[in-house]
Order: sequence, then C-alpha cells, then structure tokens
Amino acid sequence: MKGLQEPSAGAPTGMSAPASAAQTLAERLGFAAGDKVLILNGDDLGVGQAMNAATFEALETGLLTSATVMVPCAWFPEIAAYAREHPDADFGVHLTHVSELKGVRWGPVASKSDVPSLVDPDGYFWPERPAFAAHATPQEAEIEARAQIQKTLAAGIDVTHLDTHTGALQAGDRYFQVYRKLAREFDLPLRMASQARLANAGAWHHRTQLAADGVLCPDYLIHGGRKEGESFREYWKRMFTELKPGVTEAFVHLSRSTEESQCMLKSARWVPLAQRVEEYKLFTTDPELGEILDRQGVKRIGYRVIRELQRTSRTESSSLQGGSF
Repeated sequence: MKGLQEPSAGAPTGMSAPASAAQTLAERLGFAAGDKVLILNGDDLGVGQAMNAATFEALETGLLTSATVMVPCAWFPEIAAYAREHPDADFGVHLTHVSELKGVRWGPVASKSDVPSLVDPDGYFWPERPAFAAHATPQEAEIEARAQIQKTLAAGIDVTHLDTHTGALQAGDRYFQVYRKLAREFDLPLRMASQARLANAGAWHHRTQLAADGVLCPDYLIHGGRKEGESFREYWKRMFTELKPGVTEAFVHLSRSTEESQCMLKSARWVPLAQRVEEYKLFTTDPELGEILDRQGVKRIGYRVIRELQRTSRTESSSLQGGSF
C-alpha cells in the first residue's frame, strides 16, 4: 500500500528480545521515542459497493494505511476477493453487533438460534448501541464476534487487528472482557478508545489489562472533537497538526456518491453520506493533508507491524515463563 514506512535501518525492532518496560510502542516498533507514527484506517468496508470502491482507492493511491471489514454486510465477498488479489492489504475485522441504517440492515453471521439476544423483533441486530447494551448478553456477543473473525479468516483475509463497530464491545466492562478475550485468542491488536475518554469513563484499567495480556493498541485514537462550524478539511488539518509523539490511529468513513449510497445513507445519523464523500475526496485527492504529515515527518504504518510485534513478544514471553497464553 502507498506510503507505508518502515523503521529506520539499524533501529531496534523490539521483535528479537523482550522489550524494556520503559520502551514506548513506537520504540518497540523500531522508531524513535519522539517520532509521530500514524495509522489511518478506513471503517465500514462491506456496507456497500460505493464504500468499498472509495476505500480501495484510498488504500492504493491515497493516505489510508489500513481498513476494517463489516463481515455481516452484503458486500463482504468483494472484500475477500480484493484481499486475495492484494495480499499486502491491511484489513482488520470491524466487529459488528449493531445495524444502525434504516434503508439496509444486517444480522448475525452465527445462527440466530445461538444468539437470540443480539437481534430485534425483525431479526436484525439492534439499531442502536444502547439497545444492544440493554438486550445482548456478553456470551452471545462473543459467539457472534468469534464467528465473524472465523469467517474472515476462512475467506483468506490476513486479519491484522480488531475493532468494534459503534464501540459496542467497549460499552461497559462485561463487553470489553469479550473484546479482550478475542484479542488474546486470535493474538490480534485492538483499537481502543482515546486515553482521555477511557479515563473519563473510569475504564483506564482496560489498557492495564491489555498490557498484562501482551495485547497491543495504539497510544491515541482520534475520535470526534470537531468544532462547531469547522469543515472536515479544517478538522483533519488541525488533527494532523496536533499529533503527539507515539502511535496514533485515526479512522475515517469513505464513500463515493452513487445511487446505491444515496439510497442507503439518506437517513443516516451516524456518518451521513456528505461526510463520507468529503472524507473520500480529502484522503484521495487533497494534497495538503499529506503535506502536513510530511512536514512533521509523520511515519505512516498499518496494523500488521503491530500484530507481528505482539505475536513475537507474546511468544517470547510465554517461552520465558515456560507456558502458553
């Protein structure tokens, strides 16, 4: 994928010996402690062909370094075919337990008889995260999440990480423990809420638990914070100018404007079509965002290098302890 950067020659990779507790994630990846490292992820692959096409373009010629797949959605097979043709593409699973659009809906990959608490009276996922949290049992959320990961792997996609659509698996500790368990089981890094948001929610211990498990996640997540009246272009210019040293993930939702996407997203409250089209243009054709990153020397990576660091480090730690995770 265009723009991916490797650690500088001779830099420690953190992959041949247990990392010092004092090392930052950036240092363990082989970057300098003061480097700004960015993952730019495209969410919601699979919802529609217009979203797939926009994201594939941004991965190939734009700024994206990673993307995440909604396995229950109708256009998942196209992603699987693309991944087989582009084995270096960096794809995670956007674990899906909520179906928020009105014009098109999706339901479980697992048998509905195995996950009845996850579906509404119409047989689809609950349309909002609060409804999911009010009805869904963690046990059944785990069954469905595992089925989605297994389907992705069976389709030949080299899964690099996990995240959670609408943050459903971070809607309280009982769901987070499912998220954490799957990260250990499949040995995959996670997207986590921003440090400030976790602290405000009294959930900072979630990062501590992941660290004890050897599960990695970026230091920071850009999520929200757009000022009133601020265009998406100005918002992203500000976000990229304010990047901190360490590893940051930013995620966007891209789409072309087609008859399909106009029908599908006409009533969307969460990430409407106008935002998706604007972000698509910004991250494929607007040179200024890339120039802002270049001027700061920002290093752009996908999740695959974090996954490989995690797997090597956990294997070495297990060997030293004489056991397995």
